[in-house]
Amino acid sequence: MTSRPDTWRRPPFIANPVVRWAVYLGVLAYFAWVVATMPIDWTRAAQGIERAGRIFGGAFPPSYERSGLLIDGFLESLKIAILATAGGVALSIPIAFMSARNIAPLPVFYLGRAIIIVARSFHPVIVAIIFVKAVGFGPFAGVLTLVVYSVGFVAKMLAERIEEIDFGQVEAMRAAGAPYASTLIYAIFPQIMPRQIGLTIYQLDSNLRASAVVGIVGAGGIGATLANAFGRYDYDFALAITIVIVGVILISEGVSGQIRKRLA
Repeated sequence: MTSRPDTWRRPPFIANPVVRWAVYLGVLAYFAWVVATMPIDWTRAAQGIERAGRIFGGAFPPSYERSGLLIDGFLESLKIAILATAGGVALSIPIAFMSARNIAPLPVFYLGRAIIIVARSFHPVIVAIIFVKAVGFGPFAGVLTLVVYSVGFVAKMLAERIEEIDFGQVEAMRAAGAPYASTLIYAIFPQIMPRQIGLTIYQLDSNLRASAVVGIVGAGGIGATLANAFGRYDYDFALAITIVIVGVILISEGVSGQIRKRLA
C-alpha cells in the first residue's frame, strides 16, 4: 500500500524540470541582452539625480498664489471629461450593438469590432497629438481624444454584456412579431442598462484622469496648465497642481465607487 504525502504541493507551471529551467535561463538571458543593448547614457542618468534634486528642492513648499489659473484649468478638465464621456457613450451604444455576435450580422459584426480595435490600438497621448495637429491646441482636441478613448473601452465592455444576455426574451419578442427597434428597447436594453450606467460612471472618472495626461501635449485642461508650469520652471506651482490633481482623482474615485456599489 502506497503512502500519501501529508501536505499538498502546487504542481509547477512547467512539469518537465529541464524545460522549466531552460525557460528560466532563457528569460534571464533575454533581459541581460536587453539591458546590454539598449542605448542608455548612464552618465546622463547619474546627472539626472542631481537635476531631480533641484526640481524637488524648488517644488517645496507648493505655491497656490495663482489659484485662479489652477481652478480654471481644473474646470476645463471637468468640462472636457463630461463632454467626452457623453459623446463617447453615445457613440459606444450603437457600436456595441454592431459588435455583439449574437444580434449583429457577420459583416456588421466585423465592422463594429474593427472600430473598437482601432479605438483601443493607440494610447490617448498619441491620439491627442494627432488631434492637436488636426484641430489645433485647446480643449476641443482633448474632447475628441477622450471620445475615441471612451469608445474603445465602453463599446467593448458593453458588447460583451450584450453577448451574455438571456436570449430567450429576444426570441419571445421576435416570435410575437415585434419589430427590431421594439426588441432592442424591451428585450435587450433592460438587461444591459445596469452595466451601461456603471460603465458611464467609470468612464467619466477615467476621462477626468486622462484629461490631465492629454493636456500635457496641448489638448487643454489642467494638464496644459501643468505643462506650462514646468516650462516656466515654476516647480512650486507645478507641485500645487499635482496635489490638486491627486486630490480630485481620489475624491472622484471614492464618489464613483460608492455609486457603482449602490448600482451593483
